[in-house]
Amino acid sequence: MQASSAVILFALLAIALADKTYTSKYDNVDVDKILSNDRVLTNYIKCLMEEGPCTSEGRELKRTLPDALSSGCTKCNAKQKQTAEKVMKHLMSKRNKDWERLTKKYDPQGLYKQKYEEHLEKSA
Repeated sequence: MQASSAVILFALLAIALADKTYTSKYDNVDVDKILSNDRVLTNYIKCLMEEGPCTSEGRELKRTLPDALSSGCTKCNAKQKQTAEKVMKHLMSKRNKDWERLTKKYDPQGLYKQKYEEHLEKSA
């Protein structure tokens, strides 16, 4: 009986820990390559805007993006935070119309947009 209780406890602990961070499965995606390819970047944006099909990476991003925005990326690891900043900087400077569309969809009240833009300006 104690052995099965221990297994259940470890399973519950694993589930609790999994909810505290996002998957690192896509941490090695070459974001620079995506950002430098307008066609590929446009496809990701279309995915996020529900205007086109999604890759598995796009589906994961679409699933986690609302939570990451609202939590200040607290479940992100260091690599994910660095990548998020790189993508936001790129969108704000090179694809501002897409940045505006995405923030309107995922942050309609503008609660997080101003905070992130201020943070990125300070870190520039």
